[in-house]
This record gives sequence, C-alpha cells and structure tokens, in this order.
Amino acid sequence: MRPWSRPLRGRIDELTIASRALVGNLPGDPSDRPIWVYLPPGYDAEPGRRYPSIYLIQGMTGQIDMWRNRAAFRPTTPENIDALFAGEGPGEGAPPPAIVVFVDCWTSYGGSQYLDSPATGAYHTYLCDEAVPFVDARYRTLAHRDHRGITGKSSGGYGAMITPMLRPDLFGGLASHAGDALFEVCYGPMFAEAARALRNDYDGSIERWLADFRSRPAFTKKADESLVEAHGYSACYSADPDGTIRYPFDPATGQLIPEIWDRWLRWDPVRMARTPEGAAALRSMRAIYIDAGDRDEYFLDLGAEAFRRACVAAGSPEPFFEIFPAKHGAIEYRYPIAIRYLAERLSA
Repeated sequence: MRPWSRPLRGRIDELTIASRALVGNLPGDPSDRPIWVYLPPGYDAEPGRRYPSIYLIQGMTGQIDMWRNRAAFRPTTPENIDALFAGEGPGEGAPPPAIVVFVDCWTSYGGSQYLDSPATGAYHTYLCDEAVPFVDARYRTLAHRDHRGITGKSSGGYGAMITPMLRPDLFGGLASHAGDALFEVCYGPMFAEAARALRNDYDGSIERWLADFRSRPAFTKKADESLVEAHGYSACYSADPDGTIRYPFDPATGQLIPEIWDRWLRWDPVRMARTPEGAAALRSMRAIYIDAGDRDEYFLDLGAEAFRRACVAAGSPEPFFEIFPAKHGAIEYRYPIAIRYLAERLSA
C-alpha cells in the first residue's frame, strides 16, 4: 500500500458550474458549484471516440473535495476509479472506458437528497437540467439515456435510485450502495434518538439545538448525528412551500405525525418503485445494481432487499444484488465494482 497519492493514468478536470437553478436558495448556499470530470486513459489519444457517462454522487454531509480523503491503507476513490480503467481494479481486465462525473449537491443542512425542496434548493433540477447538459456539451459523451448511469452510497445511493425513476429520459442505469430505502426501517430509530436528545438537552427545542450546534465544532456531542439527519432529511422531504421545515415526529415523544410522515413516504424508493411511473422507469433500465453491508447500522441491507423486490415486481431487468460483510462505513472499495457493472452495460 502506497502512503500518498500517485499520478493518474486518466485525468480529472475540475470545473465550476454557474447554476441558475440554485440561485437564491433559502439557506444562501453557493450557486457556483464545483464539478469534477474523470476522463479514462486514452481519452485524449482517440479524439473520435465517444464514451458512456456515470454520475457519482455523495451521501449526507458529503462535499466534493472529500473524495480525496484517504483512509489508512486504502486508496482514495479517484485512485480506485483510475485503477479500474487502467485494468488494475476488481474484475478481469479493464471495463469499457467511461467518463465519471463527480457532482456536488452539498447544502448547509448536510445534503439535498438530490430533490428540489423550498428549504434547500432545486438540486434535482441542478443535477438533471444543468450538470448533465454541461458535461455533454464539453466532453465526448454518448449523450443518450441508454449510455448514462448514476451511482452513489447512502444518501448518494438514494439519489441513484430515485433520479432514474424521476428522469428515465436521462438515465438508463443505476447503482446503489446502502441507499436510503424502506423509510420506516432506516429512519425510525433516528427519530427516537433525536427526540430523546431534544428532550434531555434542549428542552424539546430544535432552535436551541441548532444554535448550540452552530456555536461549536460539529459532531462534538453524541446526539449531533441523529439531529443533523432529522433536520436535514426533513428539509428535503417535508418542507412547506415557504421553506418551513416540518419534522415528521413529535419532538417530545418521537411519535410520528401522520400527515407529515406521509410526505416522507412518497419519496421512499421502495414505494416510488410501486407507482405506475416508477415501475415503468425501472422496466426501461439497462442496468440496476444494489448492494449493502450485512451489519449496516441503518438497516439499509433490509431496504436494499425491499428495493430489489420492488424492481423485480415492476418487471425490471434482473438486478445485480449482493449483501456483503460490512457495516455502513468504509465500503468505498465497492464503487469500482458498480462502475464496472454500469460501464459494461451502458457502453455502445
């Protein structure tokens, strides 16, 4: 294992999109967004060749420069992707070359879930109607949905599941690593933890927690993770038209508030897959990849199985599916496996 970065065989172009969709977002987050475009080895040497494109999106609290974070004894994600297309990754030889696009949809709430929300901003619109055309206009992509895929982990896996169901005209393949799904299972424990923390430490006041959280280094208190998630997901799934964030549970008890919880459930990938529109989109996919760790702390292995069953019931192509030995974290080595799978099925 080498202790520091090494030259890539392909290259990464680091660009900025001046987004119109994100101008004036309520939190005041930047509308100029970084975007990285990985070009595989040989891209510059074959000027007549066009490539499938695979969009890689991040989980909650992820921002683009985190892709270069190095864990002990492990390559970074860009290094893993480069090794894959150089023929040194998982599987036999190099897969068909593809362009990999790293998209940033971070918000000051932690993330966007790749949805349009009055509380966070129009991140679904940004991804689909700005990032995709931006890349197609500047690079030699095969600019057709049959040659475009999307992949991610956790909230990125969630975005990879729901975006092709919402925009099957743009995406013909998806890969989800431990993506948020089966909401009552993956989010239910978080509601109880958040409600207890609000009661014990903040007199039930979300505003008091927010003020405290913003006054000190993030995640220096035990309850921060569940409260950041409860607040961030509520901003994405159940904000009012004026941007007011509505929690789906009573902060005093953790009891669900049905009319707000229903707003969340309409965004559950398992339930979306059962709608006529979602099922039709899944039937049109050229590739579906689903995996999760068997000890995932958020029970996303159960959500993965539920989404797989929903795909099969919808009549989709048979998904790749694997439950492997792992928790939720430290599974970045799975990214190249899914990218190979998509590249093989989305190539010309």
